[in-house]
Amino acid sequence: MLKLLVVDDSGVMRRLIARLLKNLDQEVFLVGSAADGEEALSSARRTQPNLITLDLTMPNMDGLETVPLLSRDHPNARILVISALADKATCIRALQLGAHGFLTKPVSEERLINAMNGLIEQLEP
Repeated sequence: MLKLLVVDDSGVMRRLIARLLKNLDQEVFLVGSAADGEEALSSARRTQPNLITLDLTMPNMDGLETVPLLSRDHPNARILVISALADKATCIRALQLGAHGFLTKPVSEERLINAMNGLIEQLEP
């Protein structure tokens, strides 16, 4: 079973991502959502997700602070950053810290589905 954690400070964006991912090739269950990095770490400990979507600009603990902690605590999970920050340096930094993919907002359904299917392929059976 594939378990998804959606992390974004916008409730609208969290619902949009969860809704779009119902169209994935494989069945993915939304096991949690969080509005900042602190909530993400807590939710990930409880739910043990395989897939995590993560915004970068959030209150309390931003995405760049959260990525390495999620990577350390959940090394088999795949993290897809979805952010309005579109500069190349931010993208490279997120990937260096442990993210497995990066999409810029606004994100289309096709780009999101393709990115998530790619991450699912990387998961260990």
